[in-house]
Amino acid sequence: MKYLLNNSTDPYFNMALDEFCLENIVADEPYFYLWRNRPSVIIGLNQNAYSEVNLPYLEEHGITLARRVTGGGAVYHDLQNMNYTIVGRHPSPLPMVDALRKLGVPAELTGRNDIFVEGRKVSGYARRVSKNQEIIHGTLMYDVDLETLTRVLDTPGSKLQAKGIASVKSRVANLKEYLPGFSSLDEVQAALQEILSAGDETLDFPEDGFERVRKMRDEKFSTWDFIYGHSHEAGLVRSAKLPCGTVEAHITVDRGLIKELAFFGDFLFSEPTDVLASKLIGRRLEQKTLLEALAATEVSRFFQGTEANDLVRLIVH
Repeated sequence: MKYLLNNSTDPYFNMALDEFCLENIVADEPYFYLWRNRPSVIIGLNQNAYSEVNLPYLEEHGITLARRVTGGGAVYHDLQNMNYTIVGRHPSPLPMVDALRKLGVPAELTGRNDIFVEGRKVSGYARRVSKNQEIIHGTLMYDVDLETLTRVLDTPGSKLQAKGIASVKSRVANLKEYLPGFSSLDEVQAALQEILSAGDETLDFPEDGFERVRKMRDEKFSTWDFIYGHSHEAGLVRSAKLPCGTVEAHITVDRGLIKELAFFGDFLFSEPTDVLASKLIGRRLEQKTLLEALAATEVSRFFQGTEANDLVRLIVH
């Protein structure tokens, strides 16, 4: 197959490149490119960011959140994970499976969009059709931090009911244990590049192509509107012990905005909390926006001894 070279580790750029190639580069035969992302969580097009991802953990550890243009569940990427993209009229993940087998890995496709080795998942992939073309892209875990992978997708007690697509958790494994002859992912990627290209040359890419991809990154893929505002409706429950007592926030969020909000618990108050809740309806579910909305409100009237920072931290986290 012909191929493109992509050395970017920016998840927003890489998601934009996938869409750009699907929509703008038509080829008679499928072509591919291999790429990596810095630590990031990539959610599917129809997923709710708030119900699928441990957002406080991402913020604490500097992990990027991005949304892709294909369906499926949330995945964790780091620099020990290699991704592949295949674009064409009838692309298939089989070339990647065959390439892994040539390296000695007993890989096989499953009924769901996954590649398994000895009953454990090493790769998940998703697809999208546009016009007369289709894109397939997927992960390939070499030595991914599995503890972080588990933490970023762990949202215990926060998800009640979310419209859209929920992630499916499987037993996962790293390919490193199946590739003892390689000392690094760089070596594995180079070997896969050679096998998949089979002597073919690079694909012609428009002179202004990368400039257009960067524009898509800046105007779409890195924006709050796409990452959070595209989220379907979800119900969340957040609970914490505050100075006023135990407070539960029952939240309905749609397109990244608070649609419904109610407080429950054994807390002490002077005025009904629904008055305060009404000030937050229609606001973005993010700390800065909610603090601004409460700037002129004496929160302790509704939750005795509690400041706005404490309440907003409960709602957002």
